[in-house]
Amino acid sequence: MATSESPYGPCAAENVAGGKPVRLPHLLAAKAEGTRLTMITAYDALTAAIFDEAGMDMILVGDSIGNVMLGHGSTLPVSLDEMVVATRGVAHAARRAFIVADLPFGAYEAGPEQALATAVRLVKAGANGIKLEGGRPRVATIRTLVEAGIPVMGHLGFTPQSVNALGGFRVQGRGEAGEELLADALAIEKAGVMGMVLEMVPEPLAARVTEALTVPTIGIGAGARCDGQVLVWSDMAGMTEWRPRFAKQFGRVGAALHQAALDYAAEVREGAFPAEEHWFSS
Repeated sequence: MATSESPYGPCAAENVAGGKPVRLPHLLAAKAEGTRLTMITAYDALTAAIFDEAGMDMILVGDSIGNVMLGHGSTLPVSLDEMVVATRGVAHAARRAFIVADLPFGAYEAGPEQALATAVRLVKAGANGIKLEGGRPRVATIRTLVEAGIPVMGHLGFTPQSVNALGGFRVQGRGEAGEELLADALAIEKAGVMGMVLEMVPEPLAARVTEALTVPTIGIGAGARCDGQVLVWSDMAGMTEWRPRFAKQFGRVGAALHQAALDYAAEVREGAFPAEEHWFSS
């Protein structure tokens, strides 16, 4: 629940609303002060610069790069090397946003030691923190990373890396499973997470988890009562006709890009481009 005073000092969340770099204390203060947090994915310097200049509080270098950029049907094939390259590109461009990078499937499940080695590579590439999926089984790993000085964001509800075990893209936390999800949330908060993504969980459950925690929740398909929201940028910008039920298209970038490509090709074929103003005469 938001309070009138922040444990991080008066107006400590002003960096979230202003132009200064967003740091971990500012994200925690935003929760205490009731300031909604914004998060969006990016996988390269070009889009990261645009979103950073737009004032996003957090940029997630998501393993959704597999679905969005690499043509995979899930996040599972994404490699650590691919995540390192994407993180480096985003970090080169973002000047304000807090950068969170996903630990990809297969790069942390073996335990805390493997997770630490993976997280170190992403931090060296420019991440300010990392995100991993799972609840109570990840407690030891979270503690190890936090003790090493690496901020950790959790991820509960629908966890894409477990898509096969979950039986597909399904809402999580219905009925008695909601108690298990709440227990997971409390456990990873105690282990030291800076916050957590709640994906595709019933809105009342997301609100209950948000109320129970002192760290921020970031919703995606979890209703409006989370402390912030995250979307995959291509869904937000309308890169394709399709979108998830929980996403809103705030633009029609895909259609605009398609039209630009059509116009370019037509002018080349007609000889209208390049024109004299586009070449050097001597």
